[in-house]
Formats: sequence, C-alpha cells, structure tokens
Amino acid sequence: MSKPFHAPPHASFLQKLGPGGAASLGLALLSCFGLVGLPWAYRLAQVLRGASGDEAAPADAILVLGRRLEADQPTRVFLARLAHAERLWRSGLAPRIFVAGGATGASVRSEAEAGRDWLVARGVPLEAILLEGRSQHTLENLFNVRAEMRDAGWSTLLMVSDSLHLARAQATAQGLGLAVRCSPALEAPPARGSAGWWRRAASEAFLLHWYHTGMLYSRLIRSQRQLERVT
Repeated sequence: MSKPFHAPPHASFLQKLGPGGAASLGLALLSCFGLVGLPWAYRLAQVLRGASGDEAAPADAILVLGRRLEADQPTRVFLARLAHAERLWRSGLAPRIFVAGGATGASVRSEAEAGRDWLVARGVPLEAILLEGRSQHTLENLFNVRAEMRDAGWSTLLMVSDSLHLARAQATAQGLGLAVRCSPALEAPPARGSAGWWRRAASEAFLLHWYHTGMLYSRLIRSQRQLERVT
C-alpha cells in the first residue's frame, strides 16, 4: 500500500490539495452556489456552536494546532493557543503538550519548533513537549499526531485552537477516529463579534463544508488513496 499523500514543506495552495482536492473543492463551490448558500449556512451554524463551548477534561495529551509564522515568530493567534495550552497543562489536565505544524510560508523553522521554544521560555519542561513538525495544514496535523499517539499507546486528546477553528478541527479529528475534546483559546484575535471575527467564521464554514464534501466524494467514488488521507 502506498503512503498517504503529504504536502511538501512550504507547500503552495495547489500543492496542499493532494489527490481529489481540486475535485472536492469544485463540488463544494458548486453545491454552495447551486443550493443558494444553504450548505454554507448549515456549516456556519456548526462553527458558531463549536466556538461557544469548552470541553476541557483530563487527557493523555494536549494538542496545540499550528498557525503560520510571521518573520519566523508566532502570531498573536498562535500565541493565544500556546498560552491556553500552557494553562491547561499547569492545571494538570494532561502530562504532555503536542505542538503541531511544519515549515509553512517563508518560515525557516517549523510552527512546532516555534511553539516549543515559546513554551520552554515560559517554564514548561522540554520533556513535556512533543513536536509534530511535518504538516502543512490541519488535516496533516491530526493525521501525524494520530500516528504518534498510536505508537505511544495513548488514546485521548485535549485539542486547543482559536474558537472558530475548532468545529473543523474536531470534525477532522473524528473522521480520523481520534477521541478528542476541544478547548478554545478565547483570547485569540479577532475579537468576538467584530467584522474580522465574522469573516473568519464565514471562511471556516466553507472550509468545513469542503471537508465534508471531500469525505463524501471520496466514499462515493471509493477512492482508497483519497480515503487514506482522511480516515
């Protein structure tokens, strides 16, 4: 069996698509326009519901999902995610923190390395931090972390991201068979209810619709190569 597709470091948008990506994107766009936005509105409601809850509970590991760096440094959004993960770790909800994210954009170092350095500077022991430094997007974050979890015999994750990202991240994790609970980094910008917040919500709603469209498309055409990436 061939290895599932993984985008190369610093991948462009087209490189990230992978097998079936362009077709599922086209289907997602067509279904949104053809059904006068109803699929998008349905997913928007899911994004907003996902942004309002906190499921913090004991787990084998806390997972911080990566975010593209700027000038090789964490952005305010990524810093908010890391700070929330640190608080959860200090409260004793998990003995370790996974930091996920490869080298994206123009960055020299990976998102995971930048996150580790920030956590260590805050006093988190190096041995309590695990890195997933190969991925280019959320699906690959979770796919690679799942492999490491299975190798270590761990089963539960407490997943941290900014609130509007969590609905898509949770759907992706569940598609991969991961047992996850979600805890939002509420201090991450943009401010709740602002124009930027609603733009991000609208974008996440379409990305969530695209994810589900891709899952359905892969199953309908019975593409083992595509399903290996998402299940």
